[in-house]
Amino acid sequence: MNTYHFEKEIPMEEGYDLVVAGGGPGGVSAAVCAARLGAKVLLVEAVGCLGGMGTSGLVCAFDPMADGERMLADGFMRELIETMYRRGYMGPAVHPDGWQKNANVWTHFSAEGLKLVLDEIVVSAGVKVRFFTKVTHAQPGDEPGAVDGVVLHNIEGYSYVRAKTFIDATGDAVLSALAGAEVRIAGKDSPHIMPSSLPALFANVDWDEDMMYTQSPEAVALIEKEYKDGNLLQCDRHLVGISPIGNTLGYLNGGHLFGLRAHNVRDLTEGMMLGRKIARDNERFLKKYAPNCENIELAATASVMGVRESARILGEYELTFDDYMQRRQFPDQIGVFNKFIDIHPYDCSREEYDRFVSEAFAGERLKKGESFGIPYGILVPKGFKNLWVAGRCNSSDIKVHGSIRVMPACMMMGQAAGTAAVQSIKSGQPACDLDTLQLVETLRANGAYLPQKELSSAMTRTAMPRD
Repeated sequence: MNTYHFEKEIPMEEGYDLVVAGGGPGGVSAAVCAARLGAKVLLVEAVGCLGGMGTSGLVCAFDPMADGERMLADGFMRELIETMYRRGYMGPAVHPDGWQKNANVWTHFSAEGLKLVLDEIVVSAGVKVRFFTKVTHAQPGDEPGAVDGVVLHNIEGYSYVRAKTFIDATGDAVLSALAGAEVRIAGKDSPHIMPSSLPALFANVDWDEDMMYTQSPEAVALIEKEYKDGNLLQCDRHLVGISPIGNTLGYLNGGHLFGLRAHNVRDLTEGMMLGRKIARDNERFLKKYAPNCENIELAATASVMGVRESARILGEYELTFDDYMQRRQFPDQIGVFNKFIDIHPYDCSREEYDRFVSEAFAGERLKKGESFGIPYGILVPKGFKNLWVAGRCNSSDIKVHGSIRVMPACMMMGQAAGTAAVQSIKSGQPACDLDTLQLVETLRANGAYLPQKELSSAMTRTAMPRD
């Protein structure tokens, strides 16, 4: 490939304590929680709203947040969902027990309601927000593991922003990679990439009629028949059903885009086009077979790709499936969680679908009252002093990543990362050697549920080989 040397003088800004790249669940919680602790925060987001997958991605349901006895995703997550519930922005069938107590319950919501609430929260916290803005470069600091500033680009052109600390909440580890952190790209060393999806909204759903359980053997047989008859583009047996988010409005996180590499713009482009075709396929299928979808109309497809796996940092600790299975609790954990291991089928084969069903519905689930810890070290790129991640680009192996890649866990990580950044600024402690006893106590004081009895000023670090 030919190269072109690009050099340009651009405006420089200073004075920020923290720059957060990405306004999804992890980024917005990091920005708000840091600002409430006194930091001057700049939050940059590539599209025109906050919320990430929950808004632009039309994934209109928060994953399970309770263990069957109590809510685990406490703190900022609780504040957000209770605000949305009071405002009437939850689905018509939502009850507080779903997020406060019950295990394996999804909490459906209005994407437009989430946009409005997040706008209000960041403004109230004093966060400076720039929409339609991306990070394009990171400038190293004077010492290893430090970031001096980032280059941003938007409609006004390029600018350079210096800050004391930085949080990568891009979901794709974009800032971490630009800063020189070690990043593992999905599909680079393995043929397996968890598929993306392009969620869609459907109008005119009759919630009084019976819903079709699309994971039943009967529904799977119908999918196979429709594919054989040439009525479906692919024989994707894992079709989730439509979920209620309004009086006649439903959302469908369906239609897998197998093998899509989220770091490849051609894949993303072709995937968006294919996803829109698949949404029409799903509309026709549900109209034909689902009793409550006889009159449905495709209202919208998401404006961004619903990516499940793209990139993960290699952090000071790497959370593993073994940690999950042992229900391990950490002295420095910044959250606890108990969602099952949710690794979607890697292709359209019957074997992959059966593997998914076996794991998701009959296999690796925690029992009532059980949980595993999310340690602080998975948020810190190894050796970095003023850079954290929040969200799905955390340091975890692929299996446990299938549990913690979801919005409630990302918000807990965001609250922890934002809190850690402020602690680092005030104390001079680097990210990679932060006093985690102090961090846990601050998180507890701000609503986080952290039940560990043993605390430690030193973070848990990994000594295990990484996959």
